[in-house]
Amino acid sequence: MITILGPTATGKTQLAAHLAAQINGAVISADSRQIYTGMDIGTGKDLSDYTVNEKHIPYYLIDIRNPGYAYNIFEYQQDFEQAYKSIISQKNTPILCGGSGLYIESVLDAYPMLTVPVDPQFRKEASTQSDEELITLLASYTHLHNHTDTEDRERLLRALEIQKYQHLHADEIVSKKINSLIFGISFDRDIICERIHHRLIVRLNSGMIEEVAKLLEQGITPESLLYYGLEYRYVTLFLQKSLTYNQMVEKLNIAIRQFAKRQMTWFRRMEKKGFKINWIDGNLSLEDKLDYILNHIG
Repeated sequence: MITILGPTATGKTQLAAHLAAQINGAVISADSRQIYTGMDIGTGKDLSDYTVNEKHIPYYLIDIRNPGYAYNIFEYQQDFEQAYKSIISQKNTPILCGGSGLYIESVLDAYPMLTVPVDPQFRKEASTQSDEELITLLASYTHLHNHTDTEDRERLLRALEIQKYQHLHADEIVSKKINSLIFGISFDRDIICERIHHRLIVRLNSGMIEEVAKLLEQGITPESLLYYGLEYRYVTLFLQKSLTYNQMVEKLNIAIRQFAKRQMTWFRRMEKKGFKINWIDGNLSLEDKLDYILNHIG
């Protein structure tokens, strides 16, 4: 497998699609929000990128759930495995592409996961404990990869159920790591900020506000959209008249830049854990980036 990662606004999808066109590949998305239908502009699906020289590039794990659904990393691993096997069975090359470090690492490092049933007895015992006590308990089991597990009590309880179950059934876990050449796209921080701002303005002018308004009209609760963060959080606040347009743009710029910084922190952490990431200068032309990857894969 080939993996193309990097922070937001670095052109990962375009590069992955053009690479797929040259090596008979198919793209598996590693984006935690592109799984949702109707959330297109705000998540940057850029589906037009999957047509290269009039050739349709197959893609997977995009538009596979309805908005409002609480998707989780275990489901992603299962969906990824199905997509991976499907691509391999067609004798194509899987290209994992995205910026969600947790999703990428979960399949490259084969995070151990089991189907975990609800534990009524645990739920009963936990009802007397505060969120802070439960968070401390969760931290005793595992590094808190995803802060969303601690923002909502139901997700917190579910995360604890999973960790407790896996601890008790460790001998049942079978993990198979996938060998992958990993390529990352990097820009200087100032250029990333410029690209983020430019892309945000383009998306706002391309119907992103209308997209969020339509989701609300379809019955998706404001709370759900706030939960998805970034564009969906701040556009929702704008539509609720909690922010002016200029305030929305300013806060979004800051939030997306902070998000990009967290993404790079995750990727650097992966390198410290032993993952070899071949970094590509984002300022190179698309052709030069492709040549760099093709030379590496032989």
